[in-house]
Amino acid sequence: MGNAQEKPPGGGGGRTHQATSGSGTRKDSTRRASGKGMTNGTQRQNSPSGGGQEEQGRPTAAVDTSYLDAPAGALPPHLARHKNEGNHLFKNGQFGDAVEKYTQAIDGCAEEGIDSPEDLCILYSNRAACYLKDGNTTECIQDCNKALELQPYSLKPLLRRAMAYESMERYRQAYVDYKTVLQLDTSVQAAHDGVHRITKMLIEVDGPVWREKIPPIPSVPLSVLQQHRDKPVSAEVAQARAARAAQEEVRIKEARFTLLKREGNDLVKKANFKEALTKYSECLTLKPDECSLYTNRAICLLRLDRFEEAKQDCDSALQLEPGNKKAFYRRALAYKGLQDYLSASSDLQEVLQLDPNVHEAEQELEEVTGLLRKSLMDSAAHAPKV
Repeated sequence: MGNAQEKPPGGGGGRTHQATSGSGTRKDSTRRASGKGMTNGTQRQNSPSGGGQEEQGRPTAAVDTSYLDAPAGALPPHLARHKNEGNHLFKNGQFGDAVEKYTQAIDGCAEEGIDSPEDLCILYSNRAACYLKDGNTTECIQDCNKALELQPYSLKPLLRRAMAYESMERYRQAYVDYKTVLQLDTSVQAAHDGVHRITKMLIEVDGPVWREKIPPIPSVPLSVLQQHRDKPVSAEVAQARAARAAQEEVRIKEARFTLLKREGNDLVKKANFKEALTKYSECLTLKPDECSLYTNRAICLLRLDRFEEAKQDCDSALQLEPGNKKAFYRRALAYKGLQDYLSASSDLQEVLQLDPNVHEAEQELEEVTGLLRKSLMDSAAHAPKV
């Protein structure tokens, strides 16, 4: 896979940071140029924090910078502005410029002795996201490690580190991080997808013993899980969780349906029609529009001499599939059991019109015709003479 992420235009990727003494942060060497109005090598005419400026004598439209003054955790206003501007630049695909702003906020915390692990964790995690977008996976992993030192088992740094590991083809480490993310939140589809991709990769490489080569997956403490669950979730996260739960419900329902239907079919082969009837009835609670269930259940009802119910199931099948010859044939048998030979004859003729090669229908039609004739003769013999 390698470092294959796209580098959006204007991203300014590839910047490297040097460690500062004592603070544990890295400063972007290009920060010094930011005060001179330069961005990605070009002169900045309208920076997000600069408001409306004149360009070549023409006034520009006022830029809404109110987002800069939004509160940001425990950060003081001037550092909160750096973070908010970094968020704005990130949303607009200006990842290199966003790195500068997050770095200014991180350095400002160190210089002013601000001890706020949660805020610093977010800043490192956000800067890691910029590096990931720019394909700078090494810096991404370093920032994720910093974030996780400050806030162990923080979901976003774990997920971003997993993606960086996967890009670097360090699949086992990526697998561990993806699985840890899923301990925290099973609705994170990106982690499910990552586990699926990497599992296939490792099976191809290591064969049946691939699990034995995976590093130990840390068990997230219950206190952390509870703290994570108690956090208010955004509408986006809530929607993702609901979608995941719906998918899981569909999967469970489908598996249950398949099992019950198979069990019903096996019971029919063993002539255990009463139990098979129960299995098909359970199936119909899961999929009431499955035509084959009605025709299958009709067999059981016929064998149990419950002809009226068998006819009703065939009626339901024909409402779903008007040309279903099995439903016509089995309804004919139900009519025969109910001694309605005329209706049975009509259904058998319908079967033969749909498929002239159904020999059982031919034989039944011959027998039903004889029974109909006898029934008419008996009716005539017992009719009162006028």
